[in-house]
Amino acid sequence: MNFNKICVIGLGYIGLPTAVTFAKHGIDVLGVDINENVVNTLNEGHVHIHEPDLPEALSAAIESKKFRASVQVEEADAFIIAVPTPFKEDEVGTYNGIEYKLADMQAVTSAAQAIAPFLRKGNLVILESTSPPRTTVDLIAPLLQKSGLQAGSDFYLCYSPERVLPGQIMKELIENARVIGGITKESAQAGADLYSVFVKGQILQTDATTAEMVKLMENTYRDVNIAIANEFSRLADKFGVDVWEAISLASLHPRVKILSPGPGVGGHCISVDPWFFVEAAPELTPLIYHSRQVNDAQPSFVVEKVKSAFAQTAAVSVGGKNIAALGLAYKADVDDLRESPAREVVHLLQNAGAHVLAWEPFKPNANLAGIRMASSLDEAIQEADLILLLVKHTEFVNLNPKEVAKKTKAKIIVDTVNAWKADEWRQAGFDVFRLGVGK
Repeated sequence: MNFNKICVIGLGYIGLPTAVTFAKHGIDVLGVDINENVVNTLNEGHVHIHEPDLPEALSAAIESKKFRASVQVEEADAFIIAVPTPFKEDEVGTYNGIEYKLADMQAVTSAAQAIAPFLRKGNLVILESTSPPRTTVDLIAPLLQKSGLQAGSDFYLCYSPERVLPGQIMKELIENARVIGGITKESAQAGADLYSVFVKGQILQTDATTAEMVKLMENTYRDVNIAIANEFSRLADKFGVDVWEAISLASLHPRVKILSPGPGVGGHCISVDPWFFVEAAPELTPLIYHSRQVNDAQPSFVVEKVKSAFAQTAAVSVGGKNIAALGLAYKADVDDLRESPAREVVHLLQNAGAHVLAWEPFKPNANLAGIRMASSLDEAIQEADLILLLVKHTEFVNLNPKEVAKKTKAKIIVDTVNAWKADEWRQAGFDVFRLGVGK
């Protein structure tokens, strides 16, 4: 199947890299986003998100006139839906007395509705947005069929999940294996034809619901394994053990690989996707549900560690104390703050009466409700009583403790990501507390 023009709806962390990669390979691409500021920024040749190699790729796509952005969908040979699927803010599901989060599919619904008037026979529609099982069959197909065309016979319909790592998206889009789930075998083949334009990894065809489940399984697997690591950190703290040493020793077993604990789980994948399983079948997912509970509670464990650090060094409470929070992204060396546990830690500390000043080098101008942002690292730490490391950004890992000591009145550090060598910071005059270290 040949494609002369494609329309990518949603120009965020997945949609924009996908759009410019297609454009790089000679296809005319229309990128669609409801945010006019995003559209204008892109058409001027600038990106609104941080991702290595993306600015250069966008500039090349615009210069070649293979990419342009708009707020309106147009006719195309193929349509890709890459919009967010967040939680519903004011609604939860319940089952046997437990509450679980619900997926907000409004953006996906709106995208499908926007495509329907422009759908023509022989077109291909691909949903990339992470979605609950059977979304493609039960939600997308009926919406598109309001065009009068039948999914699977008049047009092709697929689900193909993104499987890329922020910070390496431009590389992994091309090199990673791609799963294509069609509502028919012909649809899956059409999807494979499209992605073969640039994908060098394996292209694996299956049905749409299997592809949806594959995406959720990948992130749920990681979430469950992070939950056990976080529980290990709490146990180590209780028993006077260094969890990082214990993990390294346990992982010497040839069939054991324990993940790292931390302040929680964030981002728009691992912290979100498991809830789609719970929503779809709460009676079958007690392990998934409880893993989510563990990881969502980890920020509270961090706050207790901070309180303990103050109590052990100054015999004072956290109330009224100045805390420098280093890092607000959900993971190291990215600017993505979605579902970040670091943000939750900051809010909990503020609720406990602390004065928190946050520094996020990858998004220094972030406008976050209720969070005070520093303009630099030096500003964040200058008047701090305690320095709290929440994200393992490379620039934080490489900090010289002796130089930091000259710029702050803080004598306490709390490292939640095992980034700093405790002995070096102690030699620089700091009392050192580490997540999962009860010694």
